[in-house]
Amino acid sequence: MRAVWSMALHPPPFSMALRSLVLILLCITPRSQAVQAENVTVLEGGTAQISCRLQNYDGSIVVIQNPRRQTLFFNGTRALKDDRFQMVLFTQRLVRITLTNVSVSDEGGYFCQLYTDATHHQVATLSVSVPPETPTVEVKQEAVEGGEVELSCVSPRSKPAATLHWMRNGREIPGVVSQQDNGKTFSVSNTIRIPVERKDNGAALSCEAIHPALSGQKRVRHYRLDVYYAPVVRIIPPPGILREGDSLSLTCSVNGNPLPRNIQWSKINDTLPERAEISGPTFQISRLSQSHNGTYLCQAQNNYGRAADHYTLLVYDPGAVVETHSAVPYAVIGGVLALLVFTVICVLIVTIWCSVRQKGSYLTHEASGLDEHGEVQEAFLNGNDASQGKKEYLL
Repeated sequence: MRAVWSMALHPPPFSMALRSLVLILLCITPRSQAVQAENVTVLEGGTAQISCRLQNYDGSIVVIQNPRRQTLFFNGTRALKDDRFQMVLFTQRLVRITLTNVSVSDEGGYFCQLYTDATHHQVATLSVSVPPETPTVEVKQEAVEGGEVELSCVSPRSKPAATLHWMRNGREIPGVVSQQDNGKTFSVSNTIRIPVERKDNGAALSCEAIHPALSGQKRVRHYRLDVYYAPVVRIIPPPGILREGDSLSLTCSVNGNPLPRNIQWSKINDTLPERAEISGPTFQISRLSQSHNGTYLCQAQNNYGRAADHYTLLVYDPGAVVETHSAVPYAVIGGVLALLVFTVICVLIVTIWCSVRQKGSYLTHEASGLDEHGEVQEAFLNGNDASQGKKEYLL
């Protein structure tokens, strides 16, 4: 007991040094943080709430300053004439102000300061997010059939920088992305070059802008390809055969981009008939006659080419058609008669030739019979048996 008491009254040098260090730390370390501030992120154009939490507030002076160290409020009293700032709460534990219609120029650190025996302050950082507007499409090079089109999708202002994608039929078209820093905001563009044909005219493309402030939504700009090409011309002919007295109506069907405004009708190697009527793509002639026969031409032109189609008109005379049809049977009958006469002559010639040949053959056989009879008679005279000779003859 005596030894312990002696150490308490006379502590060793090491214990004295440790005790002194603890006392110094207690003196220089505050019991609690006097002011606390919260960081805030808000969309441009929205309203920001800047809060300062107080600990052990004893009625001392509270000052709130903007990033340029201008005093906004002094103990709840407005010090800067900016109606966008409003004091909405001032208590012993919480001081809160609001800032309406926030812009990127309002970004920065807002100071919450408490003046007691010592000055305490904390900084509330205000961050402003700028979502992109719906992007725009710029045509850098027009689309002509057989060539390429150059399109740029542009988002002029966002923070942070927006992400742009070109899409066609649900598939992304790769492009060249460029980004420019405009201070606190960014402008972004995505440029594509794609080959085009006539069939691509009217094809649907879209440019999508993606941004964290859009909460998974997209800003989309739709665009339809405008492909320029030379015109295509086709004359729609009338049905059936045209006769004298009928009416002719021709329609010239024209396609092209841009669509030709003027359609020209003409007659090859001749002038148009006096009774011809032209109304845009329609060409008409009333009471046709054979003088209207010929080849008619429809032509159209735009900045990318020229095209034409022709129609040959042949007007039939009903009287000439009847005569032609009545003459045909006589010609057929004459041909048939000639064929019959030729056939009869041939039959007569063959008949006469066969008769002459049969007569010559009869005379020859008759002479041959006489020779055989002579041989029989000679055999009988030589004393041979008549029956044997006859038999031999028969053999």
